Amino acid sequence: MSGRVEGIFIGPKYELPEPVESVRAHAGRGLEGNRYFFDGDAPPGRALTLIASEALADGAQSGIDLGAAESRRNVLTSGIDLNALVGERFRVGDVECLGVELCEPCTTLEKLTRPGVIKAYVHRAGLNADILTDGEISVGDVVERV
Repeated sequence: MSGRVEGIFIGPKYELPEPVESVRAHAGRGLEGNRYFFDGDAPPGRALTLIASEALADGAQSGIDLGAAESRRNVLTSGIDLNALVGERFRVGDVECLGVELCEPCTTLEKLTRPGVIKAYVHRAGLNADILTDGEISVGDVVERV
């Protein structure tokens, strides 16, 4: 099972994340320049978030069109079932990660976007992950189970 990185989004707290071509990932801390980049150890599942382009397309078909940046997830993927990576080690480019839990939509996301987001994206709003090794993540990188 493998997919690819379609987009990367980072940004400061309270602002819509901006697309970038690549980003430096730090084990246990997060992505440089992102609102969830920690000075010390990141809480479990807070270092990296991913969402599948297929999930965004499914949500749009149900009437709630959510853009990749609006999802507030860091990495947009295609071709890989992110839900299947909960509890699994995987790589994004040369960065090894651990899937911690599903990244369920919340009331904050719904307030920042539009009504209906929670219902449209329940169980398909992405993956919260830990970063296990330092490295670079770039658009076009392979995403695969280790």
